Amino acid sequence: MPLPEDFIARLHQALGDEGLLRDSSETWNYGYDNSRRHAAPELVALPASHDQVASVVQLCNEFAIPLTARGRGTGTTGASVPLRGGVILSTERMNRILKMDPANRYMVVEPGVTNQQVQEAAGEHGFFWPPDPTSAAYCSIGGNLAYNSAGPRAIKYGTPRENTFGLRAVTGEGHSIRTGVYTTKGVVGYDLTRLLIGSEGTLAIITEATLKLTPLPQTKRTVQVIYRDIDCAARAVSAIMAQPVVPCALEFMDGKAIAMIRDYSEADLPVDAGALLMIEVDGSEASIQHDLDAVCAAASNEGMLQLNRAETEAQIRALWQTRKALSPALRTIAPKKINEDVVVPVSNMPALINGLDKLAEQFAITIVNFGHAGNGNIHVNLLANPDNVDEMQRAHQCLDAVFTLVLELDGTLSGEHGVGIEKQEFVGREIDPVTLELMRRIKSQFDPKGILNPGKMFPTV
Repeated sequence: MPLPEDFIARLHQALGDEGLLRDSSETWNYGYDNSRRHAAPELVALPASHDQVASVVQLCNEFAIPLTARGRGTGTTGASVPLRGGVILSTERMNRILKMDPANRYMVVEPGVTNQQVQEAAGEHGFFWPPDPTSAAYCSIGGNLAYNSAGPRAIKYGTPRENTFGLRAVTGEGHSIRTGVYTTKGVVGYDLTRLLIGSEGTLAIITEATLKLTPLPQTKRTVQVIYRDIDCAARAVSAIMAQPVVPCALEFMDGKAIAMIRDYSEADLPVDAGALLMIEVDGSEASIQHDLDAVCAAASNEGMLQLNRAETEAQIRALWQTRKALSPALRTIAPKKINEDVVVPVSNMPALINGLDKLAEQFAITIVNFGHAGNGNIHVNLLANPDNVDEMQRAHQCLDAVFTLVLELDGTLSGEHGVGIEKQEFVGREIDPVTLELMRRIKSQFDPKGILNPGKMFPTV
């Protein structure tokens, strides 16, 4: 159904010529995200300020027009795909750093600022913002907050929820709100900041974020450890996480991932390698050697085949190249793979990986696993070809069994990719009906007409 002309005219008046896209040749690309799903919006709104966002939301609420907020479209679950058409609200023009306050360790930014821009601006003052997703060079802070996207450093420094003091946002009725504080302590009222972070634009549209900054460490050290099997690697992870020195990155790859790297890069890895850990330790110059020795001691067990310490920048790059070679290899072999980011308690990682191996054999699907071992966040990649109907049917049956396995191991269905469209049908397995109903009521309080990112997050049945 075409949008009302009166609505379009008032939207144009609120945003101006540069703030509204109407031609399908311009709006089409805004219907995609990195899930490769697509739904075309009728219009794309490009607000440049909080007030313009509020105007857009108020109009969409008045006319009951679906409104989907969008950052840079790097999400993998379809959360920014406008399932019901309507209006896409892109935050790309809201790309200013509004305030830098090193003395109080925070900065205030608009949602369209990229993660990399935040890191560069904070770095000039000796700080960084801990969340560091793989797409940091391109993804926006608004998207990071919408998904609670973290990355490797979450093991030591936490996710966006732990690194955001407060927000400014617009609810589904078009009301402006502020949440949180500018301090490291504050317990006045409900914690709406943490509620909005990770809500995928279903409750309110974030227009400003007050980010908590952390001082840059003086130095870092990198270690690569290779094991004969996943059980040995998982025991090492548990031992590392049980001692006082917390690494700033603890990345994992299974045997299939190692074999893939060996075939698609120049990596020199043992033929009997069954698992690999990439470990990064940061801290002060005075303590770094002690901390590194402690982590290496915890990583060493009878199943360790090789431990390589990087002493120079060139050696560090060489070790990380092993890990960075994996994604291009996966894209070469299976450009349309199914990629999930499940999480289990660290001690249950061996059961997860061994269980995944059995499922791969049962459904005749190749599964490659890697991820953030320190918090049990594993990226499970099912290498299925969408053009092969039988293979895709087996892949979806396998995925169903993967999620069952994860929940049996006290895990969760997503660590940082979110729910979006991809995991909707499985949400009811993790969240009980009473809790889901409470979540729906919360949604209705923020967004009575249900215009914000409709058709997402909640199970469809």
